[in-house]
Amino acid sequence: MYIGKVASLTGLSIKAIRLYEEKGLIAPPKRQGKYRVYESSHIDALHLIREARRLGISLSRLQPVMQTRSGAPDWQGIRQFLLDIRGEMEAQIRQTQIRIQRLDACCEEIGHCPLTLP
Repeated sequence: MYIGKVASLTGLSIKAIRLYEEKGLIAPPKRQGKYRVYESSHIDALHLIREARRLGISLSRLQPVMQTRSGAPDWQGIRQFLLDIRGEMEAQIRQTQIRIQRLDACCEEIGHCPLTLP
């Protein structure tokens, strides 16, 4: 399928698709004359890239896991990458919960102490 159809299916702009191809995030599509012809594997990879971007994963961080020698995505490697990201997010949640507990303790302590104003 041509790039316009790919853009429609993925919700990405043609410019973004070309950028992802340029950066090696997707395999170069086959050519039919002067047109790029994309396959379903490109659609899958572009959906993943779109969702990763929505999660705040930078292109530079995504790039190494998306680049393959064979042209096909290494879905097992990508799965592990996403699990690692999930672990990082869970650690951030735990850290935020600890900070919230400290904040609550601080507020409670302030509630028991008279505030002195200059």
